[in-house]
Amino acid sequence: MFGYQGGESLETVTRKKAYRTAARERWNFLTSYDLTTVKNAAQLSALIGGRSSITDAQAEGAVAAWMVGKQF
Repeated sequence: MFGYQGGESLETVTRKKAYRTAARERWNFLTSYDLTTVKNAAQLSALIGGRSSITDAQAEGAVAAWMVGKQF
């Protein structure tokens, strides 16, 4: 999701960096390493749910709302 896959355009890499920064601003307990290992929304939701005091459903909703309009 946020990690580099190789062969990606400069535009894609720049967009992913911006999304990582935005995610860290939204969930300040996430590290850069955390975000580079996340492959999909389900993993991001699980990571957020596991590190915060919200339910899995709340984490999934927060991630879904945050992802609106973003192209991964």
